[in-house]
Amino acid sequence: MTAEFEHGGPIGEIRTVTYIGAGMMGCVNSLVAAVSGYHVVLHDAAADMLTSVAERQAGIGAYMVGIGYCTPAALAAGLGRVTTASELADALDGADLVSESIYENREAKRSVLERVDKLASPTTIITTNTSTLMVSDLEDAVERGTRFAALHSHLGAPLYDIVGGLRTSTETIDVLRRFVETLGGTPMVLKKEHPGYVFNSMNGHVMLMAVHLVLDRHATVEDVDRVWMTDRSAPMGPFGMMDLFGLDLMRESWSTPTKDAHREALRERVEPFLTEMVEADRLGQKSGAGFYTYPDPAYQQPDFADAEPPSETASNALLGALVTAAVMIEVKGVADRSDIDAAWRAATGQTLGPFGILASVGADSFIAVLDELRAEHLIAAETADTVRLHLRSTG
Repeated sequence: MTAEFEHGGPIGEIRTVTYIGAGMMGCVNSLVAAVSGYHVVLHDAAADMLTSVAERQAGIGAYMVGIGYCTPAALAAGLGRVTTASELADALDGADLVSESIYENREAKRSVLERVDKLASPTTIITTNTSTLMVSDLEDAVERGTRFAALHSHLGAPLYDIVGGLRTSTETIDVLRRFVETLGGTPMVLKKEHPGYVFNSMNGHVMLMAVHLVLDRHATVEDVDRVWMTDRSAPMGPFGMMDLFGLDLMRESWSTPTKDAHREALRERVEPFLTEMVEADRLGQKSGAGFYTYPDPAYQQPDFADAEPPSETASNALLGALVTAAVMIEVKGVADRSDIDAAWRAATGQTLGPFGILASVGADSFIAVLDELRAEHLIAAETADTVRLHLRSTG
């Protein structure tokens, strides 16, 4: 990569992007856009968040150069396109696109979006970067329904989820898709809203299954992670991922009741399990201890994968959780299997998505695993029946 604009430069409809919320997500996303040629403005209600933007983005930028996302010249040019604004009206002046990424609270987000809708130009596209809320929770806070959507990013991965509401125009979705492509990202346009979008939904099921295996004494934390790292050629397993995300955030993300009876039964067991760890200040990497101790967790040691024989139960259960979640996303009409696989590959860097894994295993063999997991109450009977029927009918 030698050009200043690593991915082709801005699209015609968008030149200036305003990011509301100058936390890690806002700082990373705004710098990615700036390096890609966009002028960006960061706004935050907390003055100290704005005064530290330059320092934090310098560190983020060094990492971006280090992984080859951009050249030092492109980074320097991008940093020159970043400004901050303490007043929301000033931040929205001239904005073609707005990305809201404040903390995950429905009423707080609705309040911000309502103000943005009133202050921004009528032609401005407004997006929310919510991780846990649905478009339907927020879309009626703005009058410009045709120009409102979810644009959800994944820190550390090039995947971007794009979800329209009932009024969102196809033109708005197209603009957002092309915008993501200029960032060097992989746009995942969902056909309808879905809790956890696509990747987070699949990964969430894997992590829930991991906890289930440990709580039911089918395997230890290390067993589960060892199996996942070996089977998927991954740098960490489900418990390592939870430590990375933060156990307090994991607990919060699983605290909302659902209509899924099997998941609800799991949630009711998982929440107190995580609460005990959070109250002991075992939050994961950020506190120095979670399921592992840091900075040198056991799963990063050279002999970790070979320490014990792999657990067949854990291997089958994690495979079942991933593929079942993917199949249910397809069954619900949220996304096609090719897009589901593309989302998984973009987020993990792995060569196979869940349907690719299914093809390598074989539908008959997977159904046998599914029946086994159902018998052991590791997968709900109704879900197992739906997945089996779908696989039999689709081949």
